[in-house]
Amino acid sequence: MPTPIMIVDDSSFARKQMARALPEGWDVEVTFANDGSEGLAALKSNCPEYVFLDLNMPVMDGYQMLEAMRDEGLYSKVIVVSGDIQPEAHQRVMSLGAVEFIKKPVQKEAIASLLNKHGVCESGSTPATEGQSHDIDVKTSIRDGCQEIANVAMGRAADLLARLLDVFVIMPIPNVNTIETTELHMALNHVAGGEKISAVCQGFIGSGIAGEALLIFNESSFTDIADMMKCTDELTETVELELLMDIANILIGACLKGIADQMDINFSQGHPIVLGRHVNIGDIIKRNASRWNKTLAIEMGYRFENKKINCDLLLLFTEDSLDPINEIVSYLA
Repeated sequence: MPTPIMIVDDSSFARKQMARALPEGWDVEVTFANDGSEGLAALKSNCPEYVFLDLNMPVMDGYQMLEAMRDEGLYSKVIVVSGDIQPEAHQRVMSLGAVEFIKKPVQKEAIASLLNKHGVCESGSTPATEGQSHDIDVKTSIRDGCQEIANVAMGRAADLLARLLDVFVIMPIPNVNTIETTELHMALNHVAGGEKISAVCQGFIGSGIAGEALLIFNESSFTDIADMMKCTDELTETVELELLMDIANILIGACLKGIADQMDINFSQGHPIVLGRHVNIGDIIKRNASRWNKTLAIEMGYRFENKKINCDLLLLFTEDSLDPINEIVSYLA
């Protein structure tokens, strides 16, 4: 009799990757849920034996679903599969009742080893190989693939920050859109929220893909940034600039490396450039309008638990990059 399992993830791209990573020899009946709320409802009607659970989802995230399962006495063996690989994320889900934590993107060998550990598959069983994955029809899109790749990259950058600065990074879902110049300007205005901002830009190029990483900080963030980075110097213009460049190097470098690793390419990065200090976002837009035409924009908002820091990282890919990106994402799906 097939083992009932459920994959809970808002990304169709990630659901497809997870389904393909299941060992070929494992007789399963797979159901899917788009978020924790759908997953919880499914658990109440037909409790699967195993749940593969994402953390960062709309409506109800993985943490909230685990809490609800605990509070309502719903029992399934939950294996968290997440791009958020911070040490504290691991600790939190295990304390909420998860039995395992595995990072995205999932690897067939890692899933097989984990299931062997729990006595699900025979020790001699092997993971599914190319062309032998479970025949499960999961429709996905290029946009969804880009969003999932960005989510994993964002998690790697958050993990680096968490380990270096002893903070917990709250990760929202990345926002991916192909937009025209006017729409980008509207998005940037929304990010700034009407406050004065400081912005750093860094170009990157590799394998026919090029663009710029734009990091925006609200002015109110600098006191907490200094505290987080254990800087006791007076917050002069020079000190603020050093803090800005230090955190920009960490975030932009880690995020671009996370994307490049998943797409199996290498990015060459230019030197970071300060686009403005203590300015309105409109000033930044006016100075750079000719550079940001039609673009693939990935917006990633970083928030730090118990810190008043508003930090948004936008990856702006050139129009010429769209075809190479689509080709790589289609292959990964």
